[in-house]
Amino acid sequence: MTRVIIVRHGQSNYNTEKRIQGRSNASQLTEKGRHDAAKVGKALSNISFDAIYASPLRRAKSTAEIICNEFLAINPGTSSVSLQISDKLLEIDLPLWEGMVNSEVQEKFAEDYRTWHERPDKFVMEVPTEQGTREHFPILALYAQAREFWQELLQQHQGKTILIVGHNGINRALISTALGVCPSRYHSLQQSNCAISILNFAGGLDDNVQLESMNQTQHMGEALPTLRPGHHQGVRLLLVRHGETEWNRQGRFQGQIDIPLNDNGRFQASKAAEFLKDVNIDFAVSSTMARPKETAEIILGSHPNVELGLDAGLCEISHGLWEGKFEQDIEQEFPGELERWRTLPAEVQMPEGENLQQVYDRAVVAWQNIVQTAIDENRSVGLIVAHDATNKTLLCHILGLSNENFWNFRQGNGAVSVIDYPSGLNGLPVLQAMNITAHLGGGVLDKTAAGAL
Repeated sequence: MTRVIIVRHGQSNYNTEKRIQGRSNASQLTEKGRHDAAKVGKALSNISFDAIYASPLRRAKSTAEIICNEFLAINPGTSSVSLQISDKLLEIDLPLWEGMVNSEVQEKFAEDYRTWHERPDKFVMEVPTEQGTREHFPILALYAQAREFWQELLQQHQGKTILIVGHNGINRALISTALGVCPSRYHSLQQSNCAISILNFAGGLDDNVQLESMNQTQHMGEALPTLRPGHHQGVRLLLVRHGETEWNRQGRFQGQIDIPLNDNGRFQASKAAEFLKDVNIDFAVSSTMARPKETAEIILGSHPNVELGLDAGLCEISHGLWEGKFEQDIEQEFPGELERWRTLPAEVQMPEGENLQQVYDRAVVAWQNIVQTAIDENRSVGLIVAHDATNKTLLCHILGLSNENFWNFRQGNGAVSVIDYPSGLNGLPVLQAMNITAHLGGGVLDKTAAGAL
C-alpha cells in the first residue's frame, strides 16, 4: 500500500484579505499560518515519510519547510528526508483574477464567476497571448495536472509513505482524480488551511484507492472545519458510524442482525459525544437498529433537548445468508463471492439479502428527506448515526459517484464526517470533512478496527 498524506498550506495574507491567489507568488504565510504549519509537523511527527513534495509557491513551500523543521526538532538525530519541489503541485491557474479580492471578481466578471461556481468544468478564461487570445479551462487543466502528478508519484514510490504540501485547488483535484470525482464537483470537497487528508493506494491510479480521511483540522484545535469566509452553511449533517460491536471485533458479518455495542463501542460513542459536545446540534436521526441508536443516545447525552428520530432507510445492508458468519465460512459456502464483493461490490447480490443499489436507493431517500425536513423546519445542524455500508453509499451519492466506488471510503467505528448543503437539495452538497477519528485516540491515522460490516 502507498500512503499519501496531503496538507494544504497555512493561512496566507491573501487568504485573510479574501484575494484570489492562483499561481501568484505574492502572498506569504501569516503568523497564524506559520503557527498552524508547526502544529501539522507535531501531528505528523510519529509518521516516517519516504518522500516529501511541495508546490514551488512560497506559501506551500514555507509550510512544508516548517513541517520538516518540526520533524527534526521532535526527532533530533533522525535523517531528514529532503523536500522535493514539483511544478505539478502548482495551484490552479487563474491569470485574469489573480490578486483581485473576491467581491471585485464577482462584480467585474459576474457571468464567469457564476459559471465558476455552478459549472466549474465549463469555466473558461480568454487569456491574452502574442497571437491574440487562447481559451484556458482552469479546472480541466488542473485535473489533467493532478493525474500526471499521480502517475509519476505512484510509479516512483510504490509501497511508500509520502507527504504532499499543496493548495486548495490542486489538493481537491488530487483527491478527485484519485477517487474518480468529476471536475463538475470541484466545489464539493473542502480543503482548509493546514488540514490533513489521507489516501491509500493499492497500486496505480486505476487500482483500488481508499480515502482514509479528509480535511482533518483537530490538530489545530478546530473540532470541525470552519466555513470559508462568505460561504453559507445551510444545513450541516454530521454523519457518524456506530461504535464497535463484539461481532465487528471478531470480524463476523452482522448486516441486519441487531448486535448491540460492546464496551469499546460505548467508549467510542462517549468519545464522539465529548468531541461534539460544543457543537450546536438541533436535530438527530438514527437507523432503527440497536448499535447506531445507542451510539446516538450516548452522543445526545450532551444535547438533552434534542429528540432522536429513527429511520429504517438508514439500516445496514442485509447480508442475507452471510450474516453471523466469518469470512472463511462465507468463502467455503460461496466460493469467490467475497473477492467479488471486495472488487466489484455493485455487482454482488447478497444471497437472500440486498445488493448495494437497494441500500443506496433507501438510504438516499432517507437522507434527502432528512435534509428537506431540516430546511422546512429551519434547523441547521443534524446528527445522523448509521452503518458502514449505509454511510459509504451515502458518500458515493454526495460526491456523484456510482456504487462501484463503495470501497473508496473508510468509515471507522465512532468516526464523524461533515456534509453541508449550502443551497438546499437543488445545489450540490459539500463534503467538508470525512472519517474524523482523532477523538478516538489514534492521532491523524484511523486506528479503529476494520471489522466486518
